[in-house]
Amino acid sequence: MTETLQDQTTGVRADGGGPAPAPVPADRSGTILPRWLRWALGVAAIAVALVLPFNLYPTVAVDIACWALFAVAVDLLLGYTGLMSFGHAAFWGTSAYATGLAAVGWGLPFPLAVLLGALAATLLAVPIGYLAVKRVGIYFAMVTLAFAQMVYYIANQWRSVTGGENGLQQVPRELFGLDLSDEFYYYYAALPLVAGGLFLVWRTVHSPFGRVLVAIRDNPARARALGYPVHRYKLAAFLLSAFTAGLGGGLFAVGHRFVSLDVLHWTTSGKAVIVVVLGGIGTLWGPVLGAAGVIRLEDWLSFAGFEQIGLVTGAVFVTAVLVFRRGLYGTLRHWLRRRS
Repeated sequence: MTETLQDQTTGVRADGGGPAPAPVPADRSGTILPRWLRWALGVAAIAVALVLPFNLYPTVAVDIACWALFAVAVDLLLGYTGLMSFGHAAFWGTSAYATGLAAVGWGLPFPLAVLLGALAATLLAVPIGYLAVKRVGIYFAMVTLAFAQMVYYIANQWRSVTGGENGLQQVPRELFGLDLSDEFYYYYAALPLVAGGLFLVWRTVHSPFGRVLVAIRDNPARARALGYPVHRYKLAAFLLSAFTAGLGGGLFAVGHRFVSLDVLHWTTSGKAVIVVVLGGIGTLWGPVLGAAGVIRLEDWLSFAGFEQIGLVTGAVFVTAVLVFRRGLYGTLRHWLRRRS
C-alpha cells in the first residue's frame, strides 16, 4: 500500500496525484482568520471603497484604486509564484499608452479602451514572459528590468505615437456619451473594472491553479517531478499579472487624462514592489492596503510642501518593514487572529 504524503504548505500530493482536495492557504503569514471575521473585513473593505471619494480628493481615490490593481498584479508573481519582477512598469505603461491612443484616436468609451490597453500589455508580456520565466531569482528580475528599459527607450524615441517627453494629452474620459470629467464620477465608473480585476486575481490564487503556483514557489523541483509544466504555469501567471497591471495602467491614464514617460520608468516598478512589501507579500489584501498607505502618504507630503517625497517615503518603508515583518495586513491579521 502506497502511503500518500501531503505538503502542508502547498497542498500538493507527493504521489503525483495533483493538487490535494483540501484548500491550503497560499500566503506566508501563517495565520487564518475565522470565516465570520473574513466576511466582516470584506464588507468593511467594500464600504470603504464606496465612500472613499467622500473622505479624500477624488483624484487620490482614483490613484489608490489604480495602484491597488498594479500592486496585486505584482503580488501574484512575488507572493504566489516566487518571481520578483522589476519590469512591471512596462505593462502598466504600455496599457496606459494604448488606452490613451484608443480613446483619443478611435473615440472608444473608456472601459473598452482600458480593456484594449490591458490586452496590449498582455501581448507584450508573451515574449518577455517566455524568456524571463526560464530564469529564477535575481536573473528573472534583471531580465524583466532590461525589457522594461527597452520599452521605455522605445516610447521615448517613438515621438510620433507616444509624444515623447510631452506625452499624450487630453485623453477623453467618456462613457457612452456621458461626461465623466469630474473625478468623483469617474471613480465610481471605474470601480467595476477595479473590482473585476481584483476578483480575477483572488479567484485565481484560490483555485487549484493557484495552489500549483504556490507549490512551484515553494519547491519548483518537486512540482516538476510531480509532472507539472512549471514554465507554463509561470508564464500563465506572468500573463495574468500583466493583464491586471494593464487594467490599472489604463484606468490611471484615463483618470489623469495624460500619459507621460514616467509610467514606463523603472522607479514605477520599484514603487509597486515597495507597496507590496509594505502591505504584506502573498496576502492580496496587503497590496491594496499598501497602495492606500503609500498614495495617501505621498499626497499628504505633497500638500505639506515636502520636496524630498521619495526620501521620506523610503524612510517610512524601511521603518515599517523593520517593525511589521509580516507587512501591514499580515501583522493586522496576526493580531486579529490572536484575539478571535
